[in-house]
Amino acid sequence: MDILNALVALANFVIVPATAYGAQLALGALGVTLIYGILRFSNFAHGDTMAFGTMAVVLTTWGLQAAGITGGPLPTALLALPVGIAATALLLLGTDRAVYRFYRVKKAVPVTFVIASLGVMFVMNGLVRFIIGPDDQRFADGERFLITARDFKEMTGLAEGLALKTTQVITVVVAVIVVAVLFWFLNKTRTGKSMRAYSDNEDLALLSGINPERVVMYTWLMVAALATIAGTLYGLDKSFKPFTYFQLLLPIFAAAIVGGLGSPLGAIAGGFVIAFAEVTITYPLKKVLGYLLPESLEPDGLVQLLSTDYKFAVSFVILIIVLLFRPTGLFKGKAV
Repeated sequence: MDILNALVALANFVIVPATAYGAQLALGALGVTLIYGILRFSNFAHGDTMAFGTMAVVLTTWGLQAAGITGGPLPTALLALPVGIAATALLLLGTDRAVYRFYRVKKAVPVTFVIASLGVMFVMNGLVRFIIGPDDQRFADGERFLITARDFKEMTGLAEGLALKTTQVITVVVAVIVVAVLFWFLNKTRTGKSMRAYSDNEDLALLSGINPERVVMYTWLMVAALATIAGTLYGLDKSFKPFTYFQLLLPIFAAAIVGGLGSPLGAIAGGFVIAFAEVTITYPLKKVLGYLLPESLEPDGLVQLLSTDYKFAVSFVILIIVLLFRPTGLFKGKAV
């Protein structure tokens, strides 16, 4: 019975949150890896792109709620997602026309695009803070829990309860659907195949009659959708604060590089590797060990490998190790 309680505690505080967080990082890393694989530069503005998309969803959600339109047991933000994606797509296409296209025509080196993306990042960051403010904004509504800890205890008779937040389940379900649609699009549609051909060999793709500007447009549209969905799911699960999305850039890039920058499958795997590493290392194991160890050996302290304040340091260390020993990542993306 104690083993079951330990497993439930581990699931409640590590496995379930890390799975939801991993799905959010995977969607964010997919956007980064698409830009790197097709447009050939590391987009440091991706975190703030997620913030802008989520902000558009938050504002639309508030508008729908004020008009008396809600999602019932589901978050109203799901109804607002198309508006957020459209707003982000317009922003990214406008940014590409105003900034990146100039350097693309000049055939600038990748580091020029990276520096340009840093400038775009600061502009987007300021824009989001100016519109919605720098503070925490909660916009989740509907049923908070799919199953509460109390209900779980009553059903199982265990001392430890398992709580499943609605947003965590929605995150995983939406992530699976988005990834399935993305892979279908890239592998089965004519546009997706042209994007892959352009990524593999730009010169050969141009000789085959593929329109590069069309490939660029579709890439930004897909990135807008991925960034907005990832940011909204993260905001629903936690809360929306612009600076948090700036901080998310590190674990997202770590996920993309660990999996293999340029590899969509690697981005997904990397997202879960980083998420489970962050959550596991910063989780205090006292409760779990209390169930597993004899009473005389029960720990007095929290038994925490690292404080949650240093959560992002975990992804940074993993990133450094991967860059030193396997720069192409788990799925052998393009070397960075």
